[in-house]
Amino acid sequence: MAWLWLGLAILAEVVATSALTATDGFTRLGPSVIVVFGYGLAFYFLSLVLQVLPVGITYAVWSGLGLVLVSLIGWLWYGQSLPPLALVGIGLILAGTIVLNLSSGSGSQG
Repeated sequence: MAWLWLGLAILAEVVATSALTATDGFTRLGPSVIVVFGYGLAFYFLSLVLQVLPVGITYAVWSGLGLVLVSLIGWLWYGQSLPPLALVGIGLILAGTIVLNLSSGSGSQG
């Protein structure tokens, strides 16, 4: 169940982060509500995950997958560039997240 909660936390955080640009400095109500609600939901699910999984593994997966997804949304939705070197860096972060997760033996928990 912890991995499902972590997936939901990541999804909520990615939605909130992606909507942050649209708030225009929190002057637009709709996107601002999405940001506040999304981060609240993300941290709620993250608190559930931390009852089961170690904080280091949780944060590595959270930040690694969040970075990849937000980068893709920035590229697809906002037309931001992802030069080859940035893609290499994202790949290394993702690889490090996977290695850390595999080396911890936490894949069987939750």
